[in-house]
Amino acid sequence: MPTYIALLRAVNVGGTGKLPMAELKAMCVDEGFADVQTYIASGNVVFSTRLSAARAKTALERRLQEHAGKPVGVIIRTAEEMAAVLKANPFPKAPRNFTVAIFLDDSPPADALKHVKGQQDEEVRLGKREIYVAYGSGMGRSKLKIQHGTEYQHDRQDRGAGVEGRPAMTALVRAL
Repeated sequence: MPTYIALLRAVNVGGTGKLPMAELKAMCVDEGFADVQTYIASGNVVFSTRLSAARAKTALERRLQEHAGKPVGVIIRTAEEMAAVLKANPFPKAPRNFTVAIFLDDSPPADALKHVKGQQDEEVRLGKREIYVAYGSGMGRSKLKIQHGTEYQHDRQDRGAGVEGRPAMTALVRAL
């Protein structure tokens, strides 16, 4: 039975409208997922299921929409895919807490880097189904926005990434 890592997009794990990790875990168990573990208050969950990655994603997104009353994006990866993301990191010498992989459902468009806005000392590279960013002065000071496809999206939860993806620091990717 495959093990998957689900990265939830724009989930508030504290405050109003929150999704406590215990509730996320219960949703996964109720969906029939096995070996369910959440990782700190990060909006990430690891589980096993006989479902394909696509079906597990659909099932979890449906549960989350029922809970939140609005769509909640989910990115699914296997442990092997997460290891490959770390191995492909084009910024291995950058501090882990200044480096993210923005996880996407599909490959980023070939021209994605042409649409980067607000770039200062950040470095941006395309991956297989990720966009890698090394924040030279840290994420808190960055004005970086990345246009993905034809729609421009900016979500403060995504810390300046204008893509429809889920950023995760490489330190978190390593832990998952």
